[in-house]
Amino acid sequence: MSALACETEQEERWGVLDGLPGDPMMWVLILSELVAFGLLLGAFIVARVINPVVFAAGQAILDGPLAALNTIVLVTSGWAAARAAAAARCASPRTARRWIALAMMLGAAFIVIKLTEYGNEIASGAGLESSAFFTLYFLLTGFHLLHVALGIVILVVVGRRATSSGVETGAAFWHMVDLVWIVMFPILYLVG
Repeated sequence: MSALACETEQEERWGVLDGLPGDPMMWVLILSELVAFGLLLGAFIVARVINPVVFAAGQAILDGPLAALNTIVLVTSGWAAARAAAAARCASPRTARRWIALAMMLGAAFIVIKLTEYGNEIASGAGLESSAFFTLYFLLTGFHLLHVALGIVILVVVGRRATSSGVETGAAFWHMVDLVWIVMFPILYLVG
């Protein structure tokens, strides 16, 4: 039987949320976080429309290749989290922990790369108050960076027991962090 075919029974208590993997309360958190990120990204897009010259100048300072590398790192960590969830569903906590450890290491690599990028941007004169672009850029990416760090903590917690429900709950949060970055990356770095 394949790892994805392994399943656990789930108690019916949450209606439409019952079909989602992990704890339904995590999905409530995920939805609220997606709304918060959506509002911040919306503000960024509106501000770019209002002041395209400032946003083009700010975007020119960013390190697109480093951000692309970070995208690959974070997507790969999401794959590792998915593998951990599949292993946990098949009652293989040891294997699940290994995949969780890989996801956490890649999450830590994302943080190091992002902090390196911040250092380069600050060295080039960019700061939180440099322009509307950098105010929103640092708020968006900093908020996301906090979520990566929180995601690592969540993975540590669910990895201790590596139960199916726990790992799926942690993986769901981790995938939200991936999704947000996948949406943010082109908006911040590519779309002019």
